[in-house]
Amino acid sequence: MTRPADLQQHGRGTGPVRTQRPVYLDLLPPCNNACPAGENIQLWLSHVQAGRYERAWRALMRDNPMPAVHGRVCYHPCETQCNRNAVDATVSIHAVERFLGDLALKEGWKVEPDALPSGKRVMVIGAGPSGLSAAYHLTRLGHQVEIREAGPVAGGMMHFGIPAYRLPRAELMGEIRRIEALGVRIVLNHKVRDILEEQAKGGFDAVFVAVGAHLSKRVEIPARDAGKILDAVTFLRQASAGEAPKLGRRVAIYGGGNTAMDAARTAKRLGAEEALIIYRRDREHMPAHPFEADEAMEEGVKINWLRTIKEIDQTHITVEIMQINDQGYPEPTGELETLEADALILALGQDTDTGFMRNVPGIEFKKDGVVIVDNNMMTGHAGIFAGGDMVPSERTVTVAVGHGKKAARHIDAYLRDTTYLKPPKSELASFEKLHLWYFTEAEQRQQAELDPRARAYGFSEVLAGLSEGEAVFEARRCFSCGNCFECDGCYGACPEQAIVKLGPGKRYRYDYDRCTGCAACFEQCPCHAIEMIAEED
Repeated sequence: MTRPADLQQHGRGTGPVRTQRPVYLDLLPPCNNACPAGENIQLWLSHVQAGRYERAWRALMRDNPMPAVHGRVCYHPCETQCNRNAVDATVSIHAVERFLGDLALKEGWKVEPDALPSGKRVMVIGAGPSGLSAAYHLTRLGHQVEIREAGPVAGGMMHFGIPAYRLPRAELMGEIRRIEALGVRIVLNHKVRDILEEQAKGGFDAVFVAVGAHLSKRVEIPARDAGKILDAVTFLRQASAGEAPKLGRRVAIYGGGNTAMDAARTAKRLGAEEALIIYRRDREHMPAHPFEADEAMEEGVKINWLRTIKEIDQTHITVEIMQINDQGYPEPTGELETLEADALILALGQDTDTGFMRNVPGIEFKKDGVVIVDNNMMTGHAGIFAGGDMVPSERTVTVAVGHGKKAARHIDAYLRDTTYLKPPKSELASFEKLHLWYFTEAEQRQQAELDPRARAYGFSEVLAGLSEGEAVFEARRCFSCGNCFECDGCYGACPEQAIVKLGPGKRYRYDYDRCTGCAACFEQCPCHAIEMIAEED
């Protein structure tokens, strides 16, 4: 929506004949826009501000069934986009989400289906974040859902790939049990080998496949006499199950992603005196999130940037020093070094095991094995949908959960012989639209951290949660970008008493018989929930 030229130049539009009028509107907050799970972050933050915790949690659960998990493991792109960054520091959205998730588990809050039973059955393959999310949303939509999981426990890579010091198992399993209590049936130790056969035998009307990416990528490294070499996914899975192999005193980890950081930190906790990460690029170009590297180094993990492995001979690892060229890519220098390690863990990324889908007519794959889906998350075979790490996308827990929700909406439409149409997005409430006279600087409340010296002796959670007071404080730091929060700025600024208060939670309306179009309300609105529009001729 554009403002008339006179307001843009002079900030006023009043006169004998009103040339513009104010209107109330709702814009899209940057945090909501950035959330891969599609949460209405600003809404549930507003409930926390008012102490309505269960109502906040229920608003959050409309989009994300595992807030206690996401408050710990999400890389919170919402905070990267938070307008508060331009003033002091982002609102700690993830920490408030964790507060709500943990409180819900403590209080035993439950959710119920929103629709009557549809009589339709859906099979979900894989009990990772995407499969659990799809099952949850489909059940709330009235469908009967059964998850078939090849492993011995639900959770997928949340359970086997994320160490307990980042994601305690009690909170993870508590949120999974709540999904089961909703009515989702989870069948463990059941590997699906023939989708169409199982679909027919089970009488399923649709299928959602979300098997994740559990296969470690391999690399050919010349080895005269290789010592102990493990892949990171298997190592983390064994460590999670209490079956980790003996690594020796010195452990090298090859890779620069979050999994490499987790493998190194886990190796230290399992008794390695030295954990050394070898990565071919520099810190600026590493795929791991910066705080992951910071926490690893705090715990004594060493990182050899700009190194690539050339050869292994027992415990000797020959590496070549690299340099970053003008295009930002690493290139060899010819200079070699020798490092010592009793074990080498390869953390070079994961592939997805989609071979069992290749006998299904119509399904197509990319070269790396990921499944091609359309905008409705459906594969080339009618009624079979896919999501999470096994489709082209960023591989994070939150993206996977968002895929599950999106797929559930399209599966629901497919089962009801309709089409799901995503509502159009409103204009983004960018920082330059805000009038920040109303707000004061307020320092972000930090989560307490376990002392680095204590971390190496077990898998206790590194970050603590916020207290109730801290969570409310953080929620109140929100600017409510683009949406009225009834601050009464417009009401107090209007010289013509043209603004009518409608009562708590109902906002305001304009009496245009009194309004002169002076724009005083527009200039006072801190969150840009008012726009000036030209009067029609």
